[in-house]
Amino acid sequence: MVKFPEAARRLFAGVFVCRKCKSKKRAPIQKILQGKVICGKCGSRHFRPIKKGK
Repeated sequence: MVKFPEAARRLFAGVFVCRKCKSKKRAPIQKILQGKVICGKCGSRHFRPIKKGK
């Protein structure tokens, strides 16, 4: 899908998806793991990394 590493980093690094409402949020992984990031749409604190596609 992505041809060079700079584009992959720009598109996928630090992007997480809310497990409840499926909205995207860009944040550092340390804050995600500590539970300090809140979803702007539903208020959940549960996130997963974005899938990189095929």
